[in-house]
Amino acid sequence: MHAALSAGFVPELFGSTLVTWVLIGIGLYWAGLLALKQRGVLPEWIGTQGPIVTFHTKRGRDFLDWLAQPKRFWRAWTNLGVGIALVAMVGMFVFLLISAISALLAPQPTGIQQPQNVLVIPGVNDFLPLSATPGIVAGLFIGLVVHEGGHGLLCRVEDIDIDSMGVAMLAVLPIGAFVQPDEESSDAASRGGQTRMFAAGVTNNFAVTILAFLALFWLVGSVITVAPGAAIGGVVDNSPAEAAGIGEHDRITHVDGQAVADNQEFIDTLDEIDAGTISVTIDGEREATVDRAPIVVSTLSDGPAGLGLNERILSVNGEDVSTREDLVDAVGQAERVSITTRAADGSTETREVPIGASMQVLEGSPLADAGAPVDSFVVVTTADGERVHDGSALESLIEERDGESIELTGFLNGERVSFDVTADADATQFGPAVHSGISGMQVNDIGVQFYPVKTFHSVLGGDSPNGFGSLGETFFGKIFIALMLPIMAIAGMRFNFAGFAGGVENFYEVSSVLGEPAVFAIANILFWTGWINLNLGFFNCIPAFPLDGGHILRTSTEAVLSRIPGIEATRGMVRVVTTVVGVTMLATFLVMVFAPSVLH
Repeated sequence: MHAALSAGFVPELFGSTLVTWVLIGIGLYWAGLLALKQRGVLPEWIGTQGPIVTFHTKRGRDFLDWLAQPKRFWRAWTNLGVGIALVAMVGMFVFLLISAISALLAPQPTGIQQPQNVLVIPGVNDFLPLSATPGIVAGLFIGLVVHEGGHGLLCRVEDIDIDSMGVAMLAVLPIGAFVQPDEESSDAASRGGQTRMFAAGVTNNFAVTILAFLALFWLVGSVITVAPGAAIGGVVDNSPAEAAGIGEHDRITHVDGQAVADNQEFIDTLDEIDAGTISVTIDGEREATVDRAPIVVSTLSDGPAGLGLNERILSVNGEDVSTREDLVDAVGQAERVSITTRAADGSTETREVPIGASMQVLEGSPLADAGAPVDSFVVVTTADGERVHDGSALESLIEERDGESIELTGFLNGERVSFDVTADADATQFGPAVHSGISGMQVNDIGVQFYPVKTFHSVLGGDSPNGFGSLGETFFGKIFIALMLPIMAIAGMRFNFAGFAGGVENFYEVSSVLGEPAVFAIANILFWTGWINLNLGFFNCIPAFPLDGGHILRTSTEAVLSRIPGIEATRGMVRVVTTVVGVTMLATFLVMVFAPSVLH
C-alpha cells in the first residue's frame, strides 16, 4: 500500500489537558473498532490498522484510464517531478540531520519543538488556532486528493493495475490517502515507471502550491486592502487601554478627532499630543477616553533595560511622566537615569537604566569586529556625540551616515564602552541587530501591541511596504515567507498569521461584489492549500518508508548499483541502504521533536 501522510501523530510528553483528552478519545475509538472487527460486522471495504480506519473503493478507475491517455505528456511531467523530488529528498535528509543536531545543542526548546506542534491539528498545535480549521481542512483535502490522484494517474500511465483507492482516518480527522497498486503489476513495471509513479504525488503537491499562491497573491493584490487605523493585536494587563475598554482586534481610527491612517501615524499623533487624557475612536464608531501612562508593551528577554512586561513608568529621576514624550524629555541628555515603575500587582520599584538604542552583537558584525562580545547587548546612547534615545533614531543616523566611520558610545553590562564602526545601512549586522524602541523596550502611552498588518499584507501580494527586504520582493521569496507566517513568533515577531480569520479581518477591507466573508474564505483556502501542499510535498520527500521518498530511494539505489561495474544490485544490498537511511531519518525526527524537552 502506498500512503500519503499529512502529519506524524506524536503524544505530548508533558501534558496539555486538551492533548490528554484527545488521546483518551482515540483510545476509546480504537477499542470500539477492535470490538466491531472481532464481531465481523465491519464491511469489507473498511479496513483497520491500529486506531486508523481506511475506506477502500474501486470507483474512479475508468476516469483515470481516460485521463491517462496523453501518456507522453504525463511521463515528461513526472520526469521533471523526479528531479525535483530527488533534490527535495537530499534537502530533507540534510534538514532533519541539522535540526536533530540543533535540538541536542539548543540551550532551551523553542515553541516549534514542542511535541504537540508536530500535529497539524488546530487548537492542539500552538501555532494553529481553531479559527483556521476550515481553511486547513480544505487545504488538507485538496492536498491528499491531488497527491493520491497523481499516484493513481501514473499507475495507469505505466499500465500498473490498481486494487483500490481510499482515505485513511483517525476518528473524524483525514490523516492520509492511498492508492493500492496491484503488486504483480507493479513489480512488472519498469524501474523508471515505478519511480515516476512514486514521484507523481509530490510533483502535484508542489504544482498546486505554486498555483494556490499565484491565485492568493493576485486576490490579495486586487481586492484586499489594509483598513485605515492603528491595528491593535493585543492589550497588555494593567494598561490604560484595558481600563478604557480597548480590546484585541480593534482599530483606532481617530485620536482627539484626528484621523490616523496606520500604526506609525497613530504613534506619531500620540507624540504630538501633550495631554494626559485623550479621546480615541474605535472602528470609526465607538468613542473611548484614555488616561495615558507610559507602559512597557514588549521587551527583550534578559534585555539591557531590566524592566518587565506591563510595568508602568511613573517617574524619571523623580519627575512624574504621563506620556512617552514626557519620558524622553525627562531623560534629556542623561545616559543613565533612575526610573520608578509600578507592576500589575501594585508593587513599585526604582532602578538605574541606560537609555538608548539596544544593539545585539552578531558574529561578524562591526561591533564584534570592534571587540564587543558576540550575543551581548550594547545600549548605544550617543553616535558621534549625537544623543540617541531609541532604535529608530540610531537606524536613521546609520542611513544618513552610510559608509562613514562613526563612534558609538554606550553601555555594555553596566560599563561605559565606545566602539569605532563603519555605518552600513544595507548590512544585516546593523539592521536586524538594532532593536526598535527604548533600550530594547517598546513603550507606548496606552498599552497596546500593534498588529503588523502591512507587513503581512505585503507578503501575501498586497502593495503595502515590504517588511522583509529583497526576499519579500520575489515570488518564491514570498512563498518562503508565507510558509513561515503561522510560526513567525519563533523569528521574534509577536504575532503569527493564520489566515484572514479569528478577528484580524477587521484590519482589512474588500472591494469585491462577492463581499468580505466570501473573499476571506477563498483567501484562507488558497493560503492553507498552498501551505499544506508545500509541507505535504516536503514531508513525503523524506527518504524513509512508507513515504514517497523511501520508495524513490529504493528505485534510485537499484539504478545506481546496477550501473557500477562488478556489482549486482541484490535486494539485500538495496535493503541495507534504504534501512540505514530510513532508521537515520526516524532517529533524527525523534531527536528533533523530543530531545529539547527531555534534555532541558
